Order: sequence, then structure tokens, then C-alpha cells
Amino acid sequence: MSIWEYANPVKFMRISGAALPWVVAGAAICTLAGLIWGFLTPPDYKQGASVKIMFLHVPAAMMAINCWLMMLVASLIWIIRRHHVSALAAKAAAPIGAAMTLIALVTGAAWGQPTWGTWWEWDPRLTSFLILFLFYLGYIALWEAVENPDSAADLTGVLCLVGSVFAILSRYAVNFWNQGLHQGASLSVASGERMSAVYRYPLYLCMVGLFLLFLSLLLIRTRTEIRIRRTAALQAREGRP
Repeated sequence: MSIWEYANPVKFMRISGAALPWVVAGAAICTLAGLIWGFLTPPDYKQGASVKIMFLHVPAAMMAINCWLMMLVASLIWIIRRHHVSALAAKAAAPIGAAMTLIALVTGAAWGQPTWGTWWEWDPRLTSFLILFLFYLGYIALWEAVENPDSAADLTGVLCLVGSVFAILSRYAVNFWNQGLHQGASLSVASGERMSAVYRYPLYLCMVGLFLLFLSLLLIRTRTEIRIRRTAALQAREGRP
């Protein structure tokens, strides 16, 4: 079986419809359990209770970056293979990624105020993350501004390629620049840098939960975009505005 068979809208609707209830249930269970477990963890000896913000901040930040990279892959598939489902999936993912980026920015500010003594700092990672959020908004606006959906998919695909630079910078800015307030990676396998299991395991669960939440919303929104495309095609065929 070829992976390209799933680019068929009929097959995609059938498979996604069957998988969606299970993905939604997994998202609800993992996210709620992870956040509750994280809330019940003891305060950190350095950061105090503010460390618990990471159980939402870290998964949201990871999903914000990975969502854009998923949009990049979907856009490349559209540009190369001209599969409409991939273009619609990229369009559907953008508002979800923008929301994840906004959550990461807000929770990061809430964590930074007691930790750094400021709500915002023009740190390399924070700045690149803010630019990534603006790219999300520009991507969404460009889809809305171009009337022809195929032309919109082409133009947003190019924008996605450019924005991927900032998605990568958001992930690796701490490694590229030594200066800046933002700490290193929250999860590390290096000796002496590994997070305590008290925080690590609920964080893993939150990461799984937000990934499943993203997948749930992506399937729902992509299915909606396919229905909208079908409705527009039927109206055009019947000569209705």
C-alpha cells in the first residue's frame, strides 16, 4: 500500500473519521492526567512553584515548532505532488500552531517574571519565537487574502519555507548563541543535566497529551476544510454563487 493513497479525500475522510474518537479520548486523558500530575509535583528548590508552568509551556512550545515543520512537509507535498489534502492539512494546522505559539509566549512570560524579574527580554529564542508567531498570523492572513485556493496553497507554501528558518532558530537558538536568559533544553540525556523523574514523567505525559490534542484538532479542521472544498465545488458545478 502506498502512503499516497491517503491523499485521496474519500479514503482520508473514512480513516480519519474512524481514528478521531480514539485520538480525542487519548488527548483528553493524557493532557488532563499530565497537567494534574504536574500540578501536584513539589516546588523546585530554585524556581519554587513557578516550575509547574513548564508542564504547559514546554509541550506547547514543542508543538508550536513541530506544527510549523508539519506544515512545511505538507506544503512541499502540495508543491511537488499537488495533493489537495496536504494543502488543506497545512491550512488547517496554522491556527492550531498559532494558538500553541501564543500559549508558549504567555506561559513563558508568566515563568520569566518571577525567575528573571521581567515579563519579556529580547533573548534570541524569545525573539525568534515571537517572529514565528507573526509568520503564523501572516500565513493565515495570506490564505484568506487569495481567492483561488490553489494559488493560495502555492503562495503559503513559499511563506512556509521562509518561516521554517525561524522555526529552526526557535528550537536551536540556545545552541547557536551562548548569550541570553533562556535556559537550555528542559529535557536532556547528558550526565548531570537530566531532569528529576518527579518532573520528567508528568512532562512526558503532557507532551503526549498536547501532541494528541494537536492531532485531534488537525483531523477535525482538515475534515472541515475538505467539506468546504466539496461544497464550493458542488456550488460551482450547479452555477450557484
